[in-house]
Formats: sequence, structure tokens, C-alpha cells
Amino acid sequence: MTRKRKIPLRICVGCRTKKPKRELIRLVRTPEGELRLDPGGKISGRGAYICRQQSCLEEALKGRRLEKNLRHPLSEEIIAEITALLQSE
Repeated sequence: MTRKRKIPLRICVGCRTKKPKRELIRLVRTPEGELRLDPGGKISGRGAYICRQQSCLEEALKGRRLEKNLRHPLSEEIIAEITALLQSE
């Protein structure tokens, strides 16, 4: 018998639903204080997850949830980078 692998779940900061980690986009504040997108999910630092939907990004920005989770203000360029990623999918 094969063991069933545990799938890690994370909560989207926009819609607040639990989803598998691989279905979400991770935004990271590195120990140096830099904000970056983390496509592989391996960069060390404080992370926040968001669904791959524009509505979730809008909800997270409206409630300032990304800033609160990352404990860092968001720049316009990182918001533009996330928006471009969502529109390309």
C-alpha cells in the first residue's frame, strides 16, 4: 500500500479560503526587507499567499491585508508585477 502524501494548504489573504500551496502566488519579504514574488515557494522570509484571481488581489489591497501580513508597505511596482502575472494567466 502506498502512503497518501499530505498536501500543504495555505490561506489566501484576499478571499481567506484554504487552497493547496501550489495553486497560490507567494509574496515574500526577505530578511533584508525586500519584497519579491516567490514562484518556487523556497525563498526565505515572511510570506503571504494570494489566489490567482484579480478579485482576490483587489480584496487584499483594499483591506491592506498584504501589508499587514508582510509587515511592510507595498510599492506600486510590486503591485504592478502581481497584476501583470495575473493577467498573463
